[in-house]
Amino acid sequence: MIAGVALMLAACGAQTSATSKSSSAATSDKAPSGKIVAVGSTALQPLVEQAAKQYQEKNTGVDITVQGGGSGAGLSQVAAGSVTIGNSDIFAQEKSGVDASALVDHQVAVVGIAPVVHKDTGVKNVSSKQLVDIFTGKITNWKEVGGKNQPIVLINRAQGSGTRATFEKWGLKTDKVKTAQEQDSSGTVQKMVASTPGAISYLAFSYIKSDVTALSIDNVTPTDKNVTTNTWKIWAYEHMYTKGSPDKGTAQFINFIQSKSVQQSLVKTTGYIPVTDMTVSRTADGKIEEINK
Repeated sequence: MIAGVALMLAACGAQTSATSKSSSAATSDKAPSGKIVAVGSTALQPLVEQAAKQYQEKNTGVDITVQGGGSGAGLSQVAAGSVTIGNSDIFAQEKSGVDASALVDHQVAVVGIAPVVHKDTGVKNVSSKQLVDIFTGKITNWKEVGGKNQPIVLINRAQGSGTRATFEKWGLKTDKVKTAQEQDSSGTVQKMVASTPGAISYLAFSYIKSDVTALSIDNVTPTDKNVTTNTWKIWAYEHMYTKGSPDKGTAQFINFIQSKSVQQSLVKTTGYIPVTDMTVSRTADGKIEEINK
């Protein structure tokens, strides 16, 4: 087992003191039971769903419901007390209208995010400037970046999406993007990019399949290894927020996801990066620090 939630969060610059207290509440000889509702990030949803399935197989008294809706919805609902866990790709401090001081941050993974295109565009790499020009509407045909003579079709995530916020903040460095069709879930975006000639959007690594092409930026490839060193800069922590310290049942489920066995098996096999694999940490205000291991 990882030595408690506090150790993991200390490595990530998160709310260590509050989370350490909630972690200690998880120690109990009584079999876990109760109902947990986790809502929010669709980028994190596959991991939480798979973890919930495994956890419920071992703990039949626990009822876990996992839903999407976007990071903004997850943060708003957990802050309002209407759900047990708010899943988010962004820090609560980045969400306006949410009292971050009332929430406890449990970081369960890291996710890389990359621009993805339809496989027939003829493009595998773009410069940072070209990427910005595509999403702001200055470049409208793939031939302008060395691809086919084909119109570019922008597909965006909806406002409130943590994946969108991360991509705009670290990939584009602007949120002044061209108006385009917006989708509520990463799964829908993946299917649309795969089936729409000329399409471009962005996805968490966990959603990138062989039927789309993930673009390199400035000849840097979107890989787990490049994320761990911040060589690939478009990445985010995957947070499971609770309102205050979680109850024992919820803490036990979060600790299960943060355990060494799950981090090195399920987290990796579902396309995420264990927090403990990172050689750098990032704070809510974007400060990067090296992690001493």
